[in-house]
Amino acid sequence: MPHAVSDEALDTLFRNARSHNRWTDEPVSDAPLMALYDLMRWGPTAGNTTPARFLFLTTPAAKERLKPHLDGGNVEKSMTAPALAIIAYDLDFPDTLSILKPYAPNAKKYYENKAEMVREDAFRNGSLQGAYFMMAARALGLDCGPMGGFDHAGVDKEFFAGTNIKSNFLCALGHGNPAALYPRAPRLSFDQACKIL
Repeated sequence: MPHAVSDEALDTLFRNARSHNRWTDEPVSDAPLMALYDLMRWGPTAGNTTPARFLFLTTPAAKERLKPHLDGGNVEKSMTAPALAIIAYDLDFPDTLSILKPYAPNAKKYYENKAEMVREDAFRNGSLQGAYFMMAARALGLDCGPMGGFDHAGVDKEFFAGTNIKSNFLCALGHGNPAALYPRAPRLSFDQACKIL
C-alpha cells in the first residue's frame, strides 16, 4: 500500500519510537519548543476548538516548583529531562472561538450555560492535541516521556492559579538515552483491538 510519507518517517513517528525515562546531556533550546508548537497546532480538533495549553519548564527553578507535586516514580525522569511540558486544557477556550472560527462570530454562544460540554470538549480535544504534540516532537528529532502520576490540583494551583486552565498530563522532552530503555512492551493485534462492520 503506498504511503503519504516514507517508511523512515513512519519508523521515527511510530514503529521505532520509544517513551524515554532517561536523558542525555544534550540541551533543548527554546527554538525547537517553538517549532514543535508551530507544527502541532495544525492537527485537527472538533470545531477547531484547540483548547490545549502548553507550559514548558526548562529551568531548574521551574522544575523544582513541579517536584513536590510529582509521584515518587516520576521525580528523577522529570528533574533530569532538558525540558518538561505540562500539557493542559483551557475551560475558557470558547473565548478564543472568535479568532479560530472567523466565519462563525457567535460560536461562543454555543457553549453558554453548558459547563459539562465545555469540560468534555476541552478534555477530549486537548488530549488530541497532546498526542499531536508528541508526534510533532518526534518528527523534529526530540524524544518524549509522557506521564501521569502527579497531583493535578497542586500543579494547577502552582502554575495556573487565577485561570481556568487544568493540567492533563506531563511530557518530558529531550534526547533519550537508548541504553536505559526496557525491552519494548507488546501491543494488541488488529483482531484483538478492532472490528470492521
